[in-house]
Amino acid sequence: MGKYVAKRIIQVIPTLFFVILTAFLLMKLIPGDPAMILLGPQARAEDIARFRQQLGLDRPLPVQFLIYLKRVLTGDLGTSLVYRQSVLSLILERLPVTITLSLCALVIAVSIGIPAGVMAAMKHNSFIDLLVTILALMGLSIPIFWFGMMLIIVFSLELGWLPAVGLGDPSKGLWDVVSHFILPSLALGILSTGTIARFTRSSMLEVLNQDYIRTAYAKGLRKSLILYRHALRNALVPVITVIGLQLGNLLAGAVLTETVFALPGLGKLMVDGIFRRDYMLVQGEVLFTAILYIFVNLAVDITYAFINPKIRQTYRGV
Repeated sequence: MGKYVAKRIIQVIPTLFFVILTAFLLMKLIPGDPAMILLGPQARAEDIARFRQQLGLDRPLPVQFLIYLKRVLTGDLGTSLVYRQSVLSLILERLPVTITLSLCALVIAVSIGIPAGVMAAMKHNSFIDLLVTILALMGLSIPIFWFGMMLIIVFSLELGWLPAVGLGDPSKGLWDVVSHFILPSLALGILSTGTIARFTRSSMLEVLNQDYIRTAYAKGLRKSLILYRHALRNALVPVITVIGLQLGNLLAGAVLTETVFALPGLGKLMVDGIFRRDYMLVQGEVLFTAILYIFVNLAVDITYAFINPKIRQTYRGV
């Protein structure tokens, strides 16, 4: 088992290098000179040249990348050209909002997706199965920003039940904070709900067709015991992997959700950095999000290895 974990960690290293290189090159392809954007159109040519030299933008591209790689490995993602603050400190300041939103969305997706998938598998080829399948496909197809705006119109503007934008005020009580996360969590979780429901249904159907399930029925065991103690436990093994991957997708999908609901998280920070042409901020946040996604996947793989006995047996003798 330890060898499997070590192998997965080693496999992450070239992926991290490729992510750093990609983030560096993508930012170089964005039109516009960061020095000129920051100093303004009225800046003199010598001031722009001096500022480019301070940023290291006058050096050859390979040298710029080596300098950038060295900084990243030491935890330095640069300084925001607009905020005049460390990019890493800006990210860490906004990260709790995005993590909270993503976890709330994941809880909603799991709470709805798994029961819906199980119900569809138990009622295979029935109206309930068809309904769950259609709703799951709709969840996969609905754009997050459109669904978010519909939630605001219905539950905030028309019914007035929930607030539309911003964070809650802790001084006003816990409900004020929670109520501000309900609509964005629903909007963000709709995509993962459909994915989890479909995977749960497929996995459950596969398990229900196994010989040991038919043997359990032949022994006269209670149906509820067979379904929830034997079938569901084994069906959830691949679903756990999907749930972990969905967490990474939710972190990336928070960009649109936070923009629609005006939540001061990483997504909103990213959009603001793009509109303001904050070269260092966008580059640092793209890299941070990609690295976070990689480590979430790594944690999922390791967790799956602990859950799935086949992987432990495969690597026991390696």
